[in-house]
Amino acid sequence: MRKKVQVVTTEDLILRPFQISDAPAMFRNWAQDPEVIKFLTWSPHESIAESLEICTEFAFDNQGFGANWAIAEKTKPQEAIGSVNVVSRDEDIMACELGYCLARKFWGRGYMSQAVKGAVDFLFREMDYNRIAARHDSNNPASGRVMVKAGMVREGVLRQAGKSNQGIGDMICYAILRSEWLERQK
Repeated sequence: MRKKVQVVTTEDLILRPFQISDAPAMFRNWAQDPEVIKFLTWSPHESIAESLEICTEFAFDNQGFGANWAIAEKTKPQEAIGSVNVVSRDEDIMACELGYCLARKFWGRGYMSQAVKGAVDFLFREMDYNRIAARHDSNNPASGRVMVKAGMVREGVLRQAGKSNQGIGDMICYAILRSEWLERQK
């Protein structure tokens, strides 16, 4: 049974559906930081208006069966510090791909691994996905470590298959299958 995106809690974090009111925090905490988006596909936001447009899109998408979470610390649940999003989905095979980013001042705390694992758990448990994947620029190995800590398995390299703010580069693919996830739940 598929459910709409809901609040997910981890040891330190709350993943909650995006709200339009998250735009100032999105802009302030990560969307305008060139270091945060160095290996992503979009340019730094130049104004809160750009962040507002994205937050509105995420909030609207969540009204259907989209999955866009704002990441917040449990101690400050209203202050968005990053995001985890289903960036593509294939309903024919019940597969999706995740994308994520986190404010730089929160790097190195294990937050991103917690957030991705929390999203993976929700997507398998509540939205009936069979496969959840993610990929990263080969020059960003920290993102690969997040995927491994979230239970994903490295599947391979797509040579010169992606373009980030650093240019065209190799993409390293990871995924976890429902059967693998269920086995780990035992």
